Amino acid sequence: MEASRKRPAPSQQQIQQQQSVQNRNRNAKRRKMADKILPQRIRELVPESQAYMDLLAFERKLDQTIMRKRVDIQEALKRPMKQKRKLRLYISNTFNPAKPDAEDSEGSIACWELRVEGKLLDDPGKMKRKFSSFFKSLVIELDKDLYGPDNHLVEWHRTPTTQETDGFQVKRPGDVNVRCTLLLMLDYQPPQFKLDPRLARLLGIHTQTRSSIIQALWQYVKTNKLQDSHDKEYINCDKYFQQIFDGPRLKFSEIPQRLTNLLLPPDPIVINHIISVDANDQKKTACYDIDVEVEDPLKAQMSSFLLSTANQQEIASLDNKLMTDVVGNPEEERRAEFYHQPWSQEAVSRYFYCKIQQRRQELEQALALRNT
Repeated sequence: MEASRKRPAPSQQQIQQQQSVQNRNRNAKRRKMADKILPQRIRELVPESQAYMDLLAFERKLDQTIMRKRVDIQEALKRPMKQKRKLRLYISNTFNPAKPDAEDSEGSIACWELRVEGKLLDDPGKMKRKFSSFFKSLVIELDKDLYGPDNHLVEWHRTPTTQETDGFQVKRPGDVNVRCTLLLMLDYQPPQFKLDPRLARLLGIHTQTRSSIIQALWQYVKTNKLQDSHDKEYINCDKYFQQIFDGPRLKFSEIPQRLTNLLLPPDPIVINHIISVDANDQKKTACYDIDVEVEDPLKAQMSSFLLSTANQQEIASLDNKLMTDVVGNPEEERRAEFYHQPWSQEAVSRYFYCKIQQRRQELEQALALRNT
C-alpha cells in the first residue's frame, strides 16, 4: 500500500504559547499607551492636541474589541467545528489471465487485483486529504470457500505511525468471480458510539459523541421533570430510566460511568461486491457515496489568525513612526546652533527611549520564537 506523510496541524500547546506571547505584547502596549498620553499642560497650550487624544481613545476601544473577538475565537476553537461532506468510494478490479509461455512463474498464473479508492467531493481545502485518513480500519473479506480460513481476510488498522494512502490494493491468484465484503470503520473525531437499543429508542438517536448523548439525557430529564425538587443532585427515574439504569433513583453525576456499558463501537459501513474476471467488466467501477465529517475550513483560518503576529508588528511600526517622525528643515539642521536649543535634550532622550523600546521588542520576539 503506497502512502504519504500527513502534515500535522498546529498543536494546542503552540497556540497557548503564542497567546502567552501576545499577552506580553499587549501588556507592553498598555505601558506604551501611558507614555503616549500628553500632559494636561501641553493640551492646554496646543488646542489641536485634542484630536490626538481622541485618536488614543479610539485606539483603546479598538484594542478592547479585538481582545473580545480573540477570546470568542479561542472559545470557539475548543468546540468541534465540523461540516458534513460526501466521500465518493470507487471499487474496481483488473484480471490477468494465465500465460502458458510466460518466462516467470507469476505470469503463468491467472490473478486479479482489487482497488479501493476514494476522494472528497467539492473539497475546498488547499491540502487534499488522503483517502485512508477518513477511516479507523478497513477489512476485505474474500470468499472463504475459495481462499480458505487463513487467507480470506485482508485487514488494515490505523496505528500511531500510520502513513496515509490514496487507496488500497489486494492481489490474489484466481480465474473465477469472487464474492467479497468490505467493512469500513470511519475514524470519528471526536469519537462516536452506538447506543444500546433501549437507550437509542428513549433518546431517538443511534450513534453520537459521548457529550451529545449526556446532553440528550439531561434534556430528557428536564422535559419529563425527573430531577428531584428537594435534592437537585438526584434523578427520580421513570419506568424507562429504571429499565436502562436498573434503579428507582440515581445521581446525575453517576450517569457518565453508567453509560460505559451502554455504549458500543459504531457499526461499520458494509459493502458487498463481486470481483469479476470477465473481460467485459474490466472497465466497470462501482461508486458509493459516504457521509463524512470534516473540519470546517474556518477553523484553520481562526487558528492562523491567533498564531499570526504580523498585524501586531505592523501596528507597533506605525506607533513608532507616529512618535518619532518629525518634519524638519534640512538647511537649519546643518548648523550647530540648531542642536543647542532647549528642546534638544528632550528630543535626544525620546530618541534613545524609542530605540531601547524597539530593541526590547525585538528581543522579546526572538525569545518567543526560541521557546516555540
